[in-house]
Parts: sequence; structure tokens; C-alpha cells
Amino acid sequence: MGDFDITEKIIGEAIYVHRSLGPGLLESTYQNCLYHRLITTGLKVEKEKPLPVYFDGLYLECGYRLDLVVEDQVVLELKSVKKLKEIHKAQLITYLKLSGYKIGLLMNFNVLKLVNGLIRLKN
Repeated sequence: MGDFDITEKIIGEAIYVHRSLGPGLLESTYQNCLYHRLITTGLKVEKEKPLPVYFDGLYLECGYRLDLVVEDQVVLELKSVKKLKEIHKAQLITYLKLSGYKIGLLMNFNVLKLVNGLIRLKN
């Protein structure tokens, strides 16, 4: 399955979750529901995957977690905020660099239409 196919499938499931629940809930609610939907479709998904920081030749556990990682390829950073900010994009770019994954999806579920709160980034 190619990058585009995976992200298309993820976005479709995220839209389903958003339409079913609506905006205004906690990020963890969307994370758990999207995780359920993605594993139900047969995708390999890791939730709250630890992300150590490589510094001075060491991997240091600093408490960072990737919300969802799909098929060892796509990092999902989920938000439920009034408006996405540049710092949210910067955070995902940093996560991609630290993890070595190439594609990230930033999703803000606190919008009327999920497509208005969706950003696809490449490392």
C-alpha cells in the first residue's frame, strides 16, 4: 500500500469519526475512536508510541509520545483546539525528524468540517 493510499484511508476514517462525534470533545476521545476504526480496517496502528530524543550519541526518554503511527509510515498528530497554529506544524515536523518517519498528518477535530483542520506534511 502506497503513501497516498494509506493517508487517503486514514483521512476517510478520521472524517467518519468526526462526522459521528462532532467537534468539541477531548483529543483522547478522537484518538481512541480513530485507533479503533483504523485497526478495524486491518491497518497496523501503534497508539502513544514513545519517541526518545537522540542527543549527544544517546537516546533519551523525555516523555514524548506519537499519538498514532500507522503502518510504520504515517505519524498522526491529533488536536482538539480552536485553531491550528504554526507551532503545531513545527511540532509534527520535529516529530518526523526525530522518528525518521516521512509522512505526518496533523488533524484538528475541533472544526465544523475536518478537511478544514487537516494538514499533510512530509519530512
